[in-house]
Amino acid sequence: MFVFICAGCGAELTIPLSQVSLPCHARQTYGNGVQLPVLMESGTFAVDPDPWGGPWRMWDAIDPGEAEARGIHAPVHALSDGTPGAIVIAPGDVRGTRLIPEKRGGSCCGLDGADGPNMACEACDLPVATRVDDCSLWQAVRLSSAGVRRVLVEGVHTAPYSWAELVERGESRPPFEAIGTWGGRLGPSHYWSWSPQWEAAAGQALAHLLVASKGQPVKVPDGLTADVFQRALDAMLPAGPLTRRAVLAGPGEPSPSADVDILLVPVHPQTGKTWTPAGPAASAYPVPLPLEVWLWLVSPEPYLPVPASGAIPQDVLRDDPLPPRPAYLFRVDRGMFHHTLVRLPAVRSPWMRTILENLQGRSADIL
Repeated sequence: MFVFICAGCGAELTIPLSQVSLPCHARQTYGNGVQLPVLMESGTFAVDPDPWGGPWRMWDAIDPGEAEARGIHAPVHALSDGTPGAIVIAPGDVRGTRLIPEKRGGSCCGLDGADGPNMACEACDLPVATRVDDCSLWQAVRLSSAGVRRVLVEGVHTAPYSWAELVERGESRPPFEAIGTWGGRLGPSHYWSWSPQWEAAAGQALAHLLVASKGQPVKVPDGLTADVFQRALDAMLPAGPLTRRAVLAGPGEPSPSADVDILLVPVHPQTGKTWTPAGPAASAYPVPLPLEVWLWLVSPEPYLPVPASGAIPQDVLRDDPLPPRPAYLFRVDRGMFHHTLVRLPAVRSPWMRTILENLQGRSADIL
């Protein structure tokens, strides 16, 4: 575990924190006027390797060689020239800081970080972090890589969970949830929706599925996996006799057969490493999914509005009525799809560029 201290005076700025992988929805912007929760679990931190925030440069002002060196292989609206390597933590884990009032940015319901670091060390006034809690953004504090230093906490060492331990813990995430909003007539309200985290995870995975398709149709497993991916895949890829098959694979699941082309596999939430198979399926393309999403896909909890037979046992408690389901079909997060796709070298192929160019005109009920 680590504590982060001010690079100027050495004052402690956080509680002890364990490193985990940056959530795939860290850069997601969701809805309009939506109250998104805290991004990071308390007691954890993640390092964002990419630049974030201003100043920005438009695509026309960026040399293609520079863009490629930064891992961008297709046009984007603009690129951040912010400092990379920010340490992302939960706002409640910060200590010894104060807000800088004049750095509130172009916020609507909170702070958006548009004006750069908006938190200073209480002891020496050095700008050390940026708090983000505006509507439609995940709440987080981004410690500046130049403003803080990492100090190891003596005698406290936490080893990552094994894959078997993670499966046993079974911390899956339901695909739909209540979304809080600002500004209702009677105060904050909510509506029932597909999970923003699922939409972000699907956007990331869909980009990899397109690369893995090699321009051929892709068939994913029936059920919820098909609800999440199949419509978008069918809309983007041409029909044809040769279909590439994708299956769910990972710890505790049967070994995939040798004829499988694509594997939907979990990402370790602490190390960020993608699960890899052994044997004949090792050559299949691995499509990453957050573990909590993957766990639900391989072991979905039943949604039964009434008992399959008989009556509800007396010792079973449930909400009445049952939670509603979303009133619309699943849509992947367009921003996360584009963010991931332009960072995959395969996007330079002509057929992938065509998909990317057509993205703006694609129906919003698919992507």
